[in-house]
Amino acid sequence: MVIVWSYDCPGSINIVKRVKLIVEEVMKKIDCHVHFVGGGTAQSGTWFKLKTWWDRLQARLMLKGCGIESSAMHDDLDRIYTEQLVKLIKDSSLDALVLLAQDIAHADDGTPLPDQSKFYVPNDVVLELGRKHEEIIPAISIHPSRADAMDELERCIESGARVLKLLPNVINIDCNDKRHTAFWNRMAEGKVIFLSHTGGEMTLPVMNKAYADPRILTLPLECGVTCIAAHCAGGSYPGDKDYTDDLLEMFKEFPNLYGDNSALCSLNRNKTIKKILDPEVQERIIHGSDYPVPVSGLGVWFKGFLPWKDWRKWKGCQNILEQDYQFKKAMGFNEATFTRLSQLLDIH
Repeated sequence: MVIVWSYDCPGSINIVKRVKLIVEEVMKKIDCHVHFVGGGTAQSGTWFKLKTWWDRLQARLMLKGCGIESSAMHDDLDRIYTEQLVKLIKDSSLDALVLLAQDIAHADDGTPLPDQSKFYVPNDVVLELGRKHEEIIPAISIHPSRADAMDELERCIESGARVLKLLPNVINIDCNDKRHTAFWNRMAEGKVIFLSHTGGEMTLPVMNKAYADPRILTLPLECGVTCIAAHCAGGSYPGDKDYTDDLLEMFKEFPNLYGDNSALCSLNRNKTIKKILDPEVQERIIHGSDYPVPVSGLGVWFKGFLPWKDWRKWKGCQNILEQDYQFKKAMGFNEATFTRLSQLLDIH
């Protein structure tokens, strides 16, 4: 707590003292967008599929960027990944991270579609890690078309869940389907924040491209859910549709809508940056990395958003969470973007 005393002296004879007490609570700096990946060791239930050479190459590059040998994919990946992640967050300028569960795709009628899903992380994995490590805030993942969606949401809320993460275009969710109204109402009542993928996607297979549009969040927002549009609805590859302008228009209508700046230091998502660096827009931006997606900085330097000296200083940083944090600071994202989620979650 910082106490500031301010004095105004409008006259030489009569001195009027005005004392202003400013209480500034120290808020936590949080990375709102960190993925967990595991191989199901110790009966965790996690799994991933590397079906193509491109899948295998991406996996190796991501693990290397995190400081993990690719051989870990055939070892106790759950443990190795967790230990490295906890080390990175403790050694960074950040205080905490939101660790994401990942549900599988479902048909509109609620039929599970595991064959159309690339990886899976059960809710209990991130909930348990949140109990073990104070630096980890668990984000559950529940497809609202699941037969047990309401029961699972209730169970997770009772377990302390405050964030839910979904990828509508990847796992096939029409968030505006009126059948999901009760689900969103319970989230609003339980003060569970909805972190939703928006914009294009090139790492995971897409089931419905139309669900990349941030307007997919209209019904949850109208139900009172605080929503965070991941990646600020930007495009993911050359020629991919960019929805950032649509998101900025939605900011005007919905005060409970925010965007995160995750993956914007990667080579494929830097077109969005100029629009969200605007000081007024930054009032709705939340810091996220998209770990373990590689952090390059080259694209944002080439586009003129990252000073050369800062790229040179941090390009060799072995802590990918710290590197992303430092790049974002150098790009001009203000301090509030790093602490905004702490305010929304009321975490001090």
